[in-house]
Amino acid sequence: MVAVRSNSAAAPPTPWSSGLAEPSIHPTAYAHAFSNIIGDVRIGENVMIAPGTSIRADEGTPFVIGANSNIQDGVVIHGLEQGRVVGDDNEPYSVWVGDNTSLTHMALIHGPAYVGDDCFIGFRSTVFNAKVNNGCIVMMHALIQDVEIPPGKFVPSGSIITSQHQADRLSDVQPADRKFASHVISINDSLRSGYRCADDIACITPLQNANELAYQGATPLGLPRIDSSGLDSPAHTETTDTSNTMYNRNNLKLHPDVVNNVRRLLSQGYRVGTEHADKRRFQVSSWMSCSPFNSNNEGDILNSLETCLHEHSGEYVRLIGIDVNAKRRVLETIIQRPSDQPGQSEIRSVSTSFSSTGSAPASVANAGSELVMIVRQLINQGCKVGVETADKRRFQTSSWTSCGQIESQSEGSILGAISDCIANNPDGYVRVIGIDPQARRRVSEKVVHRPGQPIGAASSGGSTSSFSAGNVNKSYGGGSASSAVLSVDAIETISRVIAQGCVIMTEFADERRYKSNAWETGGQVAGNSAAAIVRSLESIINERPKSFIRVIGVDQKAKKRVAEKMIHRPAK
Repeated sequence: MVAVRSNSAAAPPTPWSSGLAEPSIHPTAYAHAFSNIIGDVRIGENVMIAPGTSIRADEGTPFVIGANSNIQDGVVIHGLEQGRVVGDDNEPYSVWVGDNTSLTHMALIHGPAYVGDDCFIGFRSTVFNAKVNNGCIVMMHALIQDVEIPPGKFVPSGSIITSQHQADRLSDVQPADRKFASHVISINDSLRSGYRCADDIACITPLQNANELAYQGATPLGLPRIDSSGLDSPAHTETTDTSNTMYNRNNLKLHPDVVNNVRRLLSQGYRVGTEHADKRRFQVSSWMSCSPFNSNNEGDILNSLETCLHEHSGEYVRLIGIDVNAKRRVLETIIQRPSDQPGQSEIRSVSTSFSSTGSAPASVANAGSELVMIVRQLINQGCKVGVETADKRRFQTSSWTSCGQIESQSEGSILGAISDCIANNPDGYVRVIGIDPQARRRVSEKVVHRPGQPIGAASSGGSTSSFSAGNVNKSYGGGSASSAVLSVDAIETISRVIAQGCVIMTEFADERRYKSNAWETGGQVAGNSAAAIVRSLESIINERPKSFIRVIGVDQKAKKRVAEKMIHRPAK
């Protein structure tokens, strides 16, 4: 089987292009019959185009896909008619994808866009009007728009990178990450070779023999794994061996995400450990180590992990990953809570379902994307995240108490801590705070739970907030601010920003722009006091009832944002 041409077509005649340009596919490339390639698309040697891809150069054109790259299932590549990037040959292109690059399942590359050599774009991530330079790794569900990512940077899952300041602060790719990206390239090159000669016995026999030699004597669990954090996994054979070096998958009690986390840590060369805490120790973040794992064998660790969960049933247990060389933790995630059934682990992370047995985890699971996005933005900005609570009396005097320090920067661990605070204070107020550790000041405060609110129903913080208190009337240094439109925490945010000497700006978005996080700047809000600014904002909301509206606190001296708060959502 050779590269399939029946799924390729010339671009249709349009006002901006009448040349009927056709794809150019190198003879060594493989394009699956269920992929669609239209227009001036130049595909280099040894490229793998998987089923279900759409590469459509009928508007923005031309496209280039460099040698040895792989375009996986569901990837969409398209471009705007206007806007070009400069390719490595100094010519203009709508989309340029370099050599040895992986565009993984469901990724969207929309021109004008440049993705350099040796890059990895994770599942469902989007690159639009942006440049991702050589050697970058972008994990799952990320948005990269209107920026240039410097070479060799790592973009975490869920990141929204829409300002150059964010792009410049990204961390560097680690050697283990490069190893994974190279592994994906090699796997897809093998798939390309296999697809090309699937109907040719003389071609396929040497490949089968090579595979037998490569994997001879290796147990399935001994093979490198790359889990759902954005990288593919090679096919493997399940085992039902119940010896102490294998984990019995037919009697699986560990949550699949726990197993995947263990595999990922081991494949990256990290050490795996566990810690436990009863309810009292959990409140003060005083964890105790479980028995250490004396083996780096996956089966041994999973069996020992299950034993640890049984021994400490009724307690909190968390999985930790340790970078021995850097002497730091790379993962902390709670896998058991007192409400869980003994031995039945549950991973607490954003990408998996929270347990509904016991009220705490469900509260964060149902809190909606706004809370998750707040936590992600704080983490991506390098801020520490905290959680505080107050009863009704303390709330009136703004006298909050901490729910315990959150040491981890893991998104799942932070959301779990918020969940526990809500569960332990169902009749109180709970808020999430963001702290800039360098400036040693708070940059964000968000109330996520109120008394009488069902656990799991997070406050929207806008005009549709579930907090019903009539007209809000609080006294601040800049005068008395009251509003029947803005929520309590919105007024608190405005007052705090004013007290810091910062200015209040507005941003607007219709539903389409809101979904793509493409806000329009509305300028500075008039007023020298919290009360005056609140009145101005009420007028703005009345003038634009069908827009999403948020306020931005801006430190004009430091030229940076210090707060963001949604104050209005259009009625459904």
